[in-house]
Amino acid sequence: MKIIDLRSDTVTHPTPAMREAMYRAEVGDDVFGDDPTVNRLEALAAEMLGKEAALFVASGTMGNLVALLTHCGRGDEAIVGDRSHTFLFEQGGMAALGGITPRTISNQPDGTLRLEEIEGAIRGDNVHFPRTRLVCLENTHNMCNGAPLTVEYTAQAAELAHERGLQLHLDGARVFNAAAALGVDVREVAREADSVMFCLSKGLCAPVGSLVCGDADFIAQARRARKVVGGGMRQAGVLAAAGIVALEQIAPRMAEDHVRAKRLADGLAQIPGVEVAPAATNILYFWLTEETPKTQDEVVDGLRERGVLLLGRLDGRFRAVTHYWITDEAIEHTIQAMRETLKVS
Repeated sequence: MKIIDLRSDTVTHPTPAMREAMYRAEVGDDVFGDDPTVNRLEALAAEMLGKEAALFVASGTMGNLVALLTHCGRGDEAIVGDRSHTFLFEQGGMAALGGITPRTISNQPDGTLRLEEIEGAIRGDNVHFPRTRLVCLENTHNMCNGAPLTVEYTAQAAELAHERGLQLHLDGARVFNAAAALGVDVREVAREADSVMFCLSKGLCAPVGSLVCGDADFIAQARRARKVVGGGMRQAGVLAAAGIVALEQIAPRMAEDHVRAKRLADGLAQIPGVEVAPAATNILYFWLTEETPKTQDEVVDGLRERGVLLLGRLDGRFRAVTHYWITDEAIEHTIQAMRETLKVS
């Protein structure tokens, strides 16, 4: 049985073009700055995001941590959403490794932070308080149904931050999904952010890596932060080669994944006992109504028996994520598998 893996867009295998590029990659020692393929990837990423420079890192978690360590010193504070990946799923790295205090405010259903709440969270100059240095946004917002933050909202948040002497970091793990959903160039999504991290290993289908983008001085300091957390890779061009293919070949097709997520949402919504959140990008959340006798574990197990993998969340929701390897046929099979699991004719 062919497995349909909807657990995440991190499960993607590299494409044949990526494998060929990895095989043929020209390499050097990246810590010395002489890996030509890494250098090419960083230049391409910076150009595509509209920034001066970029830094190749091992993962999105490392990328966010490196950005936070660069923006903030020990004892400083960063304003983050209470449903953000940085706060929930990165093991408290900003505090554990950077001595940075997270100041959480509520994410709205669309993934935004209310501007007035950002304003209210900024500390005054008082010896009792940490210094507020940074505002962190997430786009697209994973836990808020994969919602894309608009260009206009990001500009407003950045303007507020800059007026108060703060910087704005964008956790753009899926920023190319955001751009596709908004129908704009990815430069527009990233324009007002002082730093942006995006993942090659999620919707972009590469096996490893993320990029941190910003101005040249910021990236020079971020390179030091990458080294101290053990991210100084050597002949990393083998990995960077797949990232170049991801940016050149996969980034332009992100909207295809969104269409399939919408089709999956529409199909699941027609099944009695299933409630579905709007699918704005490639992430779909749904849940069972009280009338449905099945438990979450029973549904996950039933789908697995029918060749479909997806995640059950602790909040009772299910998550399905479309990606390069999910076809139209896979979507139809998943809908039918859910009907069979719930015993709906």
